[in-house]
Amino acid sequence: MAMRLPFPSTHRRIPTLPSFASFTPRRRNVAMASAKRSPKRLKYSTPRFTKEGEFVSIEVDPSGADSWKLEPVIELLKQGAVGVIPTDTVYAIVCDCKNHSAVERLRRIKKIESSKPLSILCRSLRDIDTYTMGFPRGDGHGHANVFRAVKQCLPGPYTFILTASKELPKQCVGYGTTSVKYASRKNVGVRISDDAVCQAILQAMDAPLICTSVKGPKENEWMIDPTIIGDTYGPEGLDFLVDGGVRVAEPSTIVDMTGPYPKVIREGKGPILPWMVVEEEDESSLRQDLIASET
Repeated sequence: MAMRLPFPSTHRRIPTLPSFASFTPRRRNVAMASAKRSPKRLKYSTPRFTKEGEFVSIEVDPSGADSWKLEPVIELLKQGAVGVIPTDTVYAIVCDCKNHSAVERLRRIKKIESSKPLSILCRSLRDIDTYTMGFPRGDGHGHANVFRAVKQCLPGPYTFILTASKELPKQCVGYGTTSVKYASRKNVGVRISDDAVCQAILQAMDAPLICTSVKGPKENEWMIDPTIIGDTYGPEGLDFLVDGGVRVAEPSTIVDMTGPYPKVIREGKGPILPWMVVEEEDESSLRQDLIASET
């Protein structure tokens, strides 16, 4: 019977490394843990925008002929960016209305208090029906049926104040104060802009955009030159600017639709129509807040 000789002393045993299979259970556990995350949390979470690049400025034809250039801007908005786009009146600072962190950044950039309401840029009348209680259609209690008349001036340079529905996120109508928190009726300014560039951006989004006019340091002073807007708000944290040329300093006409009749709060670019009522200037805080935030 042959005897096994020991390894020569000159030979060294090479230690064996753990096989790949030994790592498999750990990776499997990680995968299982990820799969067990709450689907509700995943569904309702919104992306928090992380600024990695420089300020983005895109020059476009006001007619919308080169709207393909807007693809980077649309992607930024969906990621939670805050930027400036043209409308059929003045330029507006915008963000996705359903992205909570984006709305907070917009308020911080524009220095708008959390208790103040914001306006929304809608894609169509369907958006208005979804995010508000809609236009008065007559109810036998003094409210006139003006829905057909309204349809004739939209899209157009008007901001209509309507009662918000539960679909509109709370941060759009103001929050953080007792009066807003417990108010049964919350109002919001809505717009459908008749601007090709603005509409091209909106149609690519999944929800309306929060909007607030780009104003200068003085009251009722609108910033209409995109170069100056970029120089002013870029350092404040703005992510992008869509340059559609210099605008005319004409804001929208604001019409309050929450009362018994359509009441003109401010006359602007949109002409006063026969079914609108012009009264003395309304000094209520809510109306003034909406005037300060809309476009």
